Amino acid sequence: MSDKSDSAVNCPPAPGTIAQLVRQMLEAIGEDPNREGLRKTPERFEKAFCYLTSGYRQDPGKLLSGAMFQVSYDQMVVVRDIELYSLCEHHLLPFFGRCHVGYIPRKRVIGLSKVARLVNLYARRLQLQERLTRQIAEALMEQIDPEGVGVVIEAQHLCMVMRGVEKQNSRAVTSAMLGAFREHAQTREEFLALIHDGSRQPR
Repeated sequence: MSDKSDSAVNCPPAPGTIAQLVRQMLEAIGEDPNREGLRKTPERFEKAFCYLTSGYRQDPGKLLSGAMFQVSYDQMVVVRDIELYSLCEHHLLPFFGRCHVGYIPRKRVIGLSKVARLVNLYARRLQLQERLTRQIAEALMEQIDPEGVGVVIEAQHLCMVMRGVEKQNSRAVTSAMLGAFREHAQTREEFLALIHDGSRQPR
């Protein structure tokens, strides 16, 4: 499903610069960028790459500030199975999977869709899965001041599937536990049980 608010985020100034570099790259590998199938590829790549890195030009504070609500609720809030797509900073190849986010409100909650948008904001950058996990957790701690935050990401990396060790079914699992999720084993265990539904294994 397209995200209309994010699709309006454009590349920095000097449009066409990335397309020109792609043209040079195609020539460097022995291709003809003027042949029919590749003629518009540089511009298509630039448009796609700008979208996939649009998180650099978004502010997490601004994203969340319009959807914070005062509420008397002190139980865990969990949003699980958030689809995630990002680019590995080492090879510029995609990694993708699921992100699970939980927090215990202190005084404020945020709209549930904003949790998914926050994941997108940080995923749409050149990333390491470990950093991405931590950034999501730290942004929630800073912006809504909860009792604690837990984030788990399970992802498949095409740099492992398509090249290198070529392990087709390998997945990386990373977690960031802050506040009550880090300090209290019972809280952490409740979160992990909720995201795995007590019956299914991590994907």
